[in-house]
Amino acid sequence: MKILMKNCMLADGVNDYCGLFDVLIQHGRITRIDKDIIALEAERSIDLRGNAVVPGFIDMHCHLREPGYEYKETVESGSRAAARGGYTTICCMPNTKPVIDNINAFKVLRDIIDKSSKIEVIPIGALTLGQKGHELCDLQAMTDEGISLFSDDGCPVMNNSIMLQGLRQSLKKKFLIIDHCEDIDLAGDGVINEGEACTRLGLKGIPALAEELQVMRDVMLSQHTGAGIHIAHISTEGSLNIIRKAKQNGIKVSCEVTPHHLSLSEEDILAHDTSFKVNPPLRRFQDVLALREGLKDGTIDVIATDHAPHSTSDKPGDFNKAANGISGIELAFSVCYTYLVKTGILSLNELISKMSYKPSELLSLEKGRIAEGGIADLTAIDLDAEFIADREKLISKGKNMPYHGKKLWGETLLTISKGRIVYEKEGY
Repeated sequence: MKILMKNCMLADGVNDYCGLFDVLIQHGRITRIDKDIIALEAERSIDLRGNAVVPGFIDMHCHLREPGYEYKETVESGSRAAARGGYTTICCMPNTKPVIDNINAFKVLRDIIDKSSKIEVIPIGALTLGQKGHELCDLQAMTDEGISLFSDDGCPVMNNSIMLQGLRQSLKKKFLIIDHCEDIDLAGDGVINEGEACTRLGLKGIPALAEELQVMRDVMLSQHTGAGIHIAHISTEGSLNIIRKAKQNGIKVSCEVTPHHLSLSEEDILAHDTSFKVNPPLRRFQDVLALREGLKDGTIDVIATDHAPHSTSDKPGDFNKAANGISGIELAFSVCYTYLVKTGILSLNELISKMSYKPSELLSLEKGRIAEGGIADLTAIDLDAEFIADREKLISKGKNMPYHGKKLWGETLLTISKGRIVYEKEGY
């Protein structure tokens, strides 16, 4: 489809676009960027009226639940939710049923993606069999099949020898390990952060040390092997400082932070509202401030959603029984724009870079910027639109969203994936 987008305020965190531009799309690529393009043969001409057009967002960390947990989410519903949130590429974790720990399971998931996904979905393979942390998967066979990311997310790899072997193999086969850093013995049966909130609510806490020890372990293993490693969803000031020092010393470590760890703290947790229950838990406001600064100074590489949809039965009002996770991919940009750009912590270009260009770099994709000849993955956003977050209006099957009733800014108008319109706001 030949699409002409007119009067676009372009922002990609890479190029310095000034003023309004027209963007012509054909055969899935951006064929021209200029002022006042006339394309009478365009099948669709869309006047953006000065609204922002950015590279489609790229999520390095989400959960689509299929196969096995389709009552929580499916590739189809999750990819539609992602498109509504402005995402055109997402990487899905392997904690499905069965776990994506072998070629056959991967092929089943790939077939589902080919048939059902509205956008590009990149499957992440499990690092260990069954995500049990005892034995590495056949990483060579899985990389030969096309998998380039491995993680046991949700099930920390506690065995140092196993992680060491995995990192050594990653050097040979050129894949990236994404690690969920948590000492399960220290975390125990804690359900929220060990701090003010657990005392106020009478719940068991998870100490920051449970995360920080494993972050330090991974940094040391990375330094020892020379292999790169990506740390998932960091949540504490201590983790940030460890990674900052590691980077200063030239160690190949990268990391991500979630919108909820940038916007919410343990102080926001409401009794019996288990949409606030997530792993790692919401930490102190001091940690939130530190993470924002780490994002600003480049210590934190990317923003990833850790989209974790659950059914209402998985999220009863009892924190001790409720599953961990926040359904957040539809509101990720709005949350970040509201809490980071509207408050002056980041510029729009800096935010876009963390959500598009930087993850594209880490994943070695030909995406994340707006340029002639580039893949037409684009998102149009009304930055001035303010709205009240409503969990019942989410496309995702998971309604476990802690921003319900909060005012947010920045609403997706249009999402284009490889030249195809995959989301358009009703009535736009």
